[in-house]
Amino acid sequence: MPGSTLPPFPNDVRTHPLLIIDYELIRAGDVKEVNRLWEAATTIGFWYLKNHGADQEVSEMFDMGAETMALPFEELMTFEQGDSGQSFGYKKAGANAIDATGTLDTVEFINVSKDDALAYPQVIHRTYPSTVNARMENTIAPFTRKGLEVSYVVLNIFNDKLGLPKGTLESLHDLEEYSGSETRCIRNPPVQIKEAAKIPAIGAHTDFGSLSFLHNRLGGLQVLPPGHDEWSYIRPIPGHAVCNIGDALSLFSGGVLQSNIHRVVAPPGVQAEYERWSLVFFTRPGNSKVLRALVDSSHIIAEAVKKRPEKNFETGSTAAEWFARRIKNQRINNRLGPETWATSRGTEHTPTVV
Repeated sequence: MPGSTLPPFPNDVRTHPLLIIDYELIRAGDVKEVNRLWEAATTIGFWYLKNHGADQEVSEMFDMGAETMALPFEELMTFEQGDSGQSFGYKKAGANAIDATGTLDTVEFINVSKDDALAYPQVIHRTYPSTVNARMENTIAPFTRKGLEVSYVVLNIFNDKLGLPKGTLESLHDLEEYSGSETRCIRNPPVQIKEAAKIPAIGAHTDFGSLSFLHNRLGGLQVLPPGHDEWSYIRPIPGHAVCNIGDALSLFSGGVLQSNIHRVVAPPGVQAEYERWSLVFFTRPGNSKVLRALVDSSHIIAEAVKKRPEKNFETGSTAAEWFARRIKNQRINNRLGPETWATSRGTEHTPTVV
């Protein structure tokens, strides 16, 4: 299992506190806990989630990732994402840019589509390495279902808080519609020299979709909270997921829900000497859904949009188009110059954030 014996996160680095939300309480409708979730979602857009009940699924997904990354590189490359804007499949280290100058990323990962996982052995989008197929039904599909369960609980809470008609946000993430929702298992090799520690493994970005359900065992995730000009680490807490809001929910809500900038850098202190593994389930809207503020369905959202005339909440883009644009334009093979990087960015990106 990746990360079974790891040094503790150091106490001498800058961290940003996050609210700890109890999943069992929000699922039961506990008013105080629901209000705390809403506070996190409308301020920084990040929170810890405890009692999510996914520990076994998470452990097995890390095992799947380790088995997959141990395959011969030539075999993995037969399942590579490619440069057309598809996310599902294997991504080698150095395939993506992490900034406008074309600096290469250092992570490799395997993405498995929600649609492929739940339909297996039927192929919806693509095929996967043998190690993925071997665990599709007993490991990947259960983790996918758990990620969706958590997301629907959170989406329905946000739906009520935003004053939307019942089921609006859930319908935008209809389980039956194909989407960009996916699991991702990420491996980042240990930092060998101090200079390398200064280069982000994954550059500054907002997430592409609606909700992210992240599990990691080493530090490295950093956030740039609203109003701050310095990055802060998010301290990993055993058994706690880190959840955050992505661009789609921010757009649907007229900016009420916060899609915050974050990045991944080398783990701090002695943790930098260890391989860093992380695991995410990304919930994204159905492919056909247009990313726009739901002003006609909620006076709360309509008022929020009026207060931010400088922001464009009418993207004219479907979720599938938005996702493909961002994936395609961060691929180094598609790079024409700084403008390529700019077109891969999300709702909150500014050129000064590096």
